[in-house]
Amino acid sequence: MSVPEVLSRLRIPVIGAPLFIISNPDLVIAQCKAGVVGSFPALNARPAPVLEEWLDKITTELGEWTDKNPDRPAAPFAVNQIVHKTNDRLMHDVEACVKFKVPVVITSLGAREDVNQAIQSYGGITLHDIINNRFAKKAVEKGATGLIAVSAGAGGHAGTLSPFALVQEIREWFDGPLCVSGSIANGGAVLAAQAMGADFGYIGSAFIATAEANAEEAYKQMIVDSNADDIIYSNLFTGVHGNYLAPSVVNAGLDPTNLPESDPSAMNFGSSGNQSKKAWRDIWGCGQGIGAVKKVATAGEFVDRLAAEYEAAKARVMAAPLR
Repeated sequence: MSVPEVLSRLRIPVIGAPLFIISNPDLVIAQCKAGVVGSFPALNARPAPVLEEWLDKITTELGEWTDKNPDRPAAPFAVNQIVHKTNDRLMHDVEACVKFKVPVVITSLGAREDVNQAIQSYGGITLHDIINNRFAKKAVEKGATGLIAVSAGAGGHAGTLSPFALVQEIREWFDGPLCVSGSIANGGAVLAAQAMGADFGYIGSAFIATAEANAEEAYKQMIVDSNADDIIYSNLFTGVHGNYLAPSVVNAGLDPTNLPESDPSAMNFGSSGNQSKKAWRDIWGCGQGIGAVKKVATAGEFVDRLAAEYEAAKARVMAAPLR
């Protein structure tokens, strides 16, 4: 399998998923300094001119870190672009990524050849979110460098396929960079992602419960206090199916066991049927892997734990008798 040079020297094979509202320069910088890819949605930088300020801050601080720590260089960072007709900022934000030569761009909710070409023109790579094999093929046909298999159990907008099934089908025809998302919150799960055929684990929800994340303390604590049984799957809040913390739905005055279906054509990424409650402000996205999150830590401490668990998992595999 082919891993691009830009992603070949990570401390552990992990990409931090872009978290709407939550990801910010401080979190991205902390992730990259710790040795994993940090990312943020371009739409988190508001208004639009703020995006260039964020890109300047991130590139400057990571460059300074690498100059001072050549034995522990910063990992590359990524920017997420929502490639959907409702995103009227898309081309402005892509131009900013080109200007700053963003190493990795993650595209979601649509694949466009012109976006891929713009990022790849200076040597950047594009990774595209997909939830099934059909969408994976379309993304590669439109020029995506690699894929992110958003499987069952992933936080926020997620698919329903087992990662074992989805990765297996993609690897029948695609040999490029492949990430897998869905309930990955410890180092053993990262190694399992590689064992099934992916190159990287893609982690989002566990990073919400970090000191640098722009999330309410109540949100972080709810993740610490919750487990897989506390996750519900619904399309009510944005028009696209996703995983959410049931206690946050209850706090919003709704019954998580009796939610109506939403009209997918009303995709809005913000308001629910109850216009006073919004995803992701009030209805909190989260994946099924959060049982591994026992406390709120810094991003660096979390990555340290991941790295230790990853090495321990490899040692267990090596020591296991052949059957």
